[in-house]
Amino acid sequence: MVAGNGDGGKKWEALGEREILRTGVFTVCERESRGPDGRVGQFQILESPDWATVVPYVEGPEGPAFLMVRQYRHGSESVSLEFPGGVIEAGESPLAAAARELAEETGYRAESLVQVGAVSPNPAFMTNTFNVFLARGLSRAGVQDLDDNEIVDAVLVPASEVREKMGTEPYGHALMACALFFADRVLRP
Repeated sequence: MVAGNGDGGKKWEALGEREILRTGVFTVCERESRGPDGRVGQFQILESPDWATVVPYVEGPEGPAFLMVRQYRHGSESVSLEFPGGVIEAGESPLAAAARELAEETGYRAESLVQVGAVSPNPAFMTNTFNVFLARGLSRAGVQDLDDNEIVDAVLVPASEVREKMGTEPYGHALMACALFFADRVLRP
């Protein structure tokens, strides 16, 4: 038996929106919308740029590995091991952002960079898309070119360790678990 009123799959109509808070990372808005049954509600929406993350895969003499970045995260107040990535700049394609972030955070470029997935981080209140790319054929492109407040160490981590420990510290970033899932659909079909 399925519960519901039969309107759950219908779109709500946006009636208006007002900005509540603007920061360097996101904007919070309150949107008034009318439901398919006529009710009107207020909803808080977090507007944020789209993101691109790269899963750099290396077939090395010691076995398969991922090139990851170690950095402090202010939200969790912990050091995290993650795949390189960041915000897609205005006018930039997700692919170009992925290549740029890989080079900036690790000093490497990829011979092959292919999109393997895209999801909405939380469609209940966020407007952005998380794009995931698989990188292969890495070569040194130069040195890191980090933002003013970035302190990032690029490290090579055995793929078996990443797969085994994903979801535990320091691999606790939920979007990295998603990125690994998308990459492994290609790497381990």
